Amino acid sequence: MRQQPVLEVRGIRKEFPGVVALDGVDFRLFPGEVHALMGENGAGKSTLIKVLTGVHPADGGEVVLAGQRVRIAGPLQAQQAGISTVYQEVNLCPNLSVAENIFIGREPRRLGLIDWAEMRRRATELVCTLELDIDVSAPLDSYSIAVQQLVAIVRAVDVSAKVLILDEPTSSLDRDEVRQLFTVMRRLRDQGVAILFVSHFLDQIYEICDRMTVLRNGRLEGEYLTSELNQVELVSRMIGSELAGLDQLAGGKRRERSAPATDRAFLEAEGLARQGSVEPYDLAIRSGEVVGLAGLLGSGRTEAARLLFGADHKDRGTVRINGTETDLRSPRDAIAHGIAFCSENRKTEGLVGELTVRENIVLALQAARGWARPLSRTAQDKLALRWIGALDIRPGNPEALVRNLSGGNQQKVLLARWLITDPKLLILDEPTRGIDVGAKAEIQKLVADLAEKGMAVLFISAELEEVLRLSHRVGVLRDRRMVAQLRNDGELTPERVLATIASGAEQ
Repeated sequence: MRQQPVLEVRGIRKEFPGVVALDGVDFRLFPGEVHALMGENGAGKSTLIKVLTGVHPADGGEVVLAGQRVRIAGPLQAQQAGISTVYQEVNLCPNLSVAENIFIGREPRRLGLIDWAEMRRRATELVCTLELDIDVSAPLDSYSIAVQQLVAIVRAVDVSAKVLILDEPTSSLDRDEVRQLFTVMRRLRDQGVAILFVSHFLDQIYEICDRMTVLRNGRLEGEYLTSELNQVELVSRMIGSELAGLDQLAGGKRRERSAPATDRAFLEAEGLARQGSVEPYDLAIRSGEVVGLAGLLGSGRTEAARLLFGADHKDRGTVRINGTETDLRSPRDAIAHGIAFCSENRKTEGLVGELTVRENIVLALQAARGWARPLSRTAQDKLALRWIGALDIRPGNPEALVRNLSGGNQQKVLLARWLITDPKLLILDEPTRGIDVGAKAEIQKLVADLAEKGMAVLFISAELEEVLRLSHRVGVLRDRRMVAQLRNDGELTPERVLATIASGAEQ
């Protein structure tokens, strides 16, 4: 007799203003399995989890739990129905004991008072069930993040043991901690718990998961047994037709790239790393060269770039600028050495929506000068108008609030902010994400022109064709490691890059 899913969604649809986040998605989760939910950024993974946990109401479709159609109106109802979630950031109280965290809000009582002895006894029983060696009377913050994750799982399972959703639980764990987590997950699976596992680490998916569901652009791409879909095929299904998405630009042809005029590197990183962020990597970028970084979401692309800008401080390794060892302790240090960084999240880490186009454009230059040397209003107006014209920012009103501009024009404002500082190295993290095809073509042309004029560029994008169109060399990252650096001689294909991502070695 065929096993019945413990959780099933049928034709789920969820819309936000101007965006269809989930478009008729089906999903099944069976008892006693670990099931991976896969997809790139914007695929709909987070939205599906929020629908399942009652954070967002579905606009269409149905959710079936243990054979019964249910309407989940909020996280508490989801928990009562048997669905618990443990997020990447542990949502517990570090100042309380392990036992208190497990039973917070559900403390055993006697004569109206908390029965502390019973709480500790039951907490000890629970952690022993999963063969964990934890002192339940100790403060939670006396343990590592990995153990705190396990305590969150113990609490979630005790609250409800039907469905456990683990959303990026390994993102801040080392290898030994991941193995400990996987041991607990296998024990829960063997006890019949259904586990939905979200992770960007392909090796972990293939190590722990029995089946996987792949989403792409808010739609179901397919459901597969892990054993029947190899990593190259998985990556292809996650990215799908996006590989060819930029073929329409520049007449479908890649721009010709002349070799940089100099062999001397402007910036060299050697053994650069940050624990829990990115493993040691080497990278050199010459003036006039575009170096692309390729890899799936979560592969370490952004983390590698942030180390070069001083936004994150390195644990090890060295950086040399024009041959001189340099310690970039902060973005201010990087700016002083001619490095600019356009964040992938332009709304929260880049632009200030309440400020005007003019104010946003001059922000980095003013920071570099120091607030004791303010730019005059006349100088601000002159600079803003110059770059509005140079980048064709629309509308051309420097006093317009930047929040009211289109995505493409917002990106141009962010580029203008950094170009005004006359950088020697421009780091662009997903500069064309979320903007229309025309704006993408303009920004790509600008990047190529800047390199031809001698600027070094580090270009990060999830769209492989875009990376190949612009880059002289491509660094490939997987699971926070730089696994290859490929020379883009015109013969480098998206398929070869995909194979490198999937295999973790140069192809």
